[in-house]
Amino acid sequence: MRISQLFGKTQREIPAEADTISHQLLLRAGMIRQLTSGVYSYLPLAWRVLKKIENIVREEMDNAGGQELLLPALQPLELWQKSGRDLAFGQGLFTLSDRRDHKLALGPTHEEVITELVGATVQSYRDLPLRLYQIQTKFRDEPRPRGGLLRVREFIMKDLYSFDIDAAGLDESYNRMLQAYRNIYDRCGVPIRLVEADSGAIGGKDSHEFIAVAESGEDEVIYCDKCQYTANVEKAQSVKEKVEGGEPLPREEVSTPGIATIEEVSSFLKVTPNRTLKAVFYVADSKLIFIVIRGDLEVNEIKLKNALGSTELRLATSAEVAESGIIAGAASPVGIKNIKVIADDSITSATNLVAGANKPATHLRNVNYPRDFRTDLITDIAKAQAGDSCPRCGGKLSSIYGIEVGHAFKLGTVISQKLGAQFIDQSGLSRPIMMGCYGIGLGRLLAAAIEQNHDDKGIIWPAAIAPYQIHLCPLYREGSKVSEVAENLYTELTTQGLEVLFDDRQESPGVKFNDADLLGIPLRVTISPRTLEKNSIEMKKRTEKETQLVPLDEITERLKELSS
Repeated sequence: MRISQLFGKTQREIPAEADTISHQLLLRAGMIRQLTSGVYSYLPLAWRVLKKIENIVREEMDNAGGQELLLPALQPLELWQKSGRDLAFGQGLFTLSDRRDHKLALGPTHEEVITELVGATVQSYRDLPLRLYQIQTKFRDEPRPRGGLLRVREFIMKDLYSFDIDAAGLDESYNRMLQAYRNIYDRCGVPIRLVEADSGAIGGKDSHEFIAVAESGEDEVIYCDKCQYTANVEKAQSVKEKVEGGEPLPREEVSTPGIATIEEVSSFLKVTPNRTLKAVFYVADSKLIFIVIRGDLEVNEIKLKNALGSTELRLATSAEVAESGIIAGAASPVGIKNIKVIADDSITSATNLVAGANKPATHLRNVNYPRDFRTDLITDIAKAQAGDSCPRCGGKLSSIYGIEVGHAFKLGTVISQKLGAQFIDQSGLSRPIMMGCYGIGLGRLLAAAIEQNHDDKGIIWPAAIAPYQIHLCPLYREGSKVSEVAENLYTELTTQGLEVLFDDRQESPGVKFNDADLLGIPLRVTISPRTLEKNSIEMKKRTEKETQLVPLDEITERLKELSS
């Protein structure tokens, strides 16, 4: 491909709207363009990268026993209502009506569709196991698209679904997929961590995420170096320290004028935050919920949502709290009425705590559970943090941030039962099919590769997914043989099956070298009058600073060797 004919232009300035490195570099390299919020066009260079990722994914899915098909993007809303996941996805589900007022959904995922298809086709245990996958566009109405391709509303995804007769078969399919995913990320040059994860709206029992470590990532991962425990912060657990407070003492009121936050209470009453009770208010499915947690801990909203079994969860507004007659800054579970109270289990390992008094400018000392207040539910709803103790070995936990580039779920029979996907077993009994699902967002994987592979000059593509293998960069000068040698070499390399991006523009060396660094092709080959005087060509790897001169008659073989 000649750059003079390439659709897409590079730019020097960092786009103001780009908030991550991959977003900035993809825009500057002329690889993507936003149409509307969370919706992007892939220009030719990015599309070549995406197709290479897609081919790697396809090969590994086929090697793992997958069969490729293509499912409809338009799905009857009745299918989602039948599974109950229309509520689980909530506003993230794009819906529309056709001319007959039939409700449809734009598929954010395809569990319902594939389950209905398999349920109508599979009859006997002899038809199983099955591993079916597709590579297709998905749609999710993200509330806050960000990071370019990292969080979008329209994206290309590979999703594979496994169908087995029992839990042992599901385990085999699951483990085979985990290994296939490891192979994919290794081939794409994207190091990952496998972490325990929450199943979210997809459902099911167990799930794992594949996280590409990157500072720009939204996912916080909690891990233990001692025993290798690793989990997304949404799922992670930790051992909460016990707070020794002695035998329960009589409760007493104290005046706390102008004091509201945990930090202010701790300073005013000269107690540590872990000796206080924090009151937090949420609205779960339109109902106000009172959350009680130790003052040094934060609420994990995913754990809370799962504990409540709610579809929609958000922090309550100040107005909503006030309308319920609750006094902000002095709210307390002690004496509270007509509201559901959910408590973190940290409150059971501490005595003589400080809490609000449900009176203005007043707090209570020596509050103890269960002597002084009731709860509707006590469970782990706290966010694990770096420095906490590991739940498995007692070691200290650490945290890193990363980008989710894949997710695997053990669905079990949660969807097959609802949609009636059954098979006849060896005993002649009808049983629901055991399912798993496994997804990779291809655009997000592309962006993650850049987040992990770049410098201050531009992208550094891993060789296997680079849009081209060689960046041919002639430095033209009138009266020299540069043009002739460049044209001949371009023809020879492409004839040999090598992928060459040929910068045939009449631009300065600075412009050409800057664009070569920005585009990140693994090998740059420079032809200039100076190199031709030595009957050589300059070659440079994008990952290295040094250049080397290669004899002209050896360059093709050297490039073939380095590109293989």
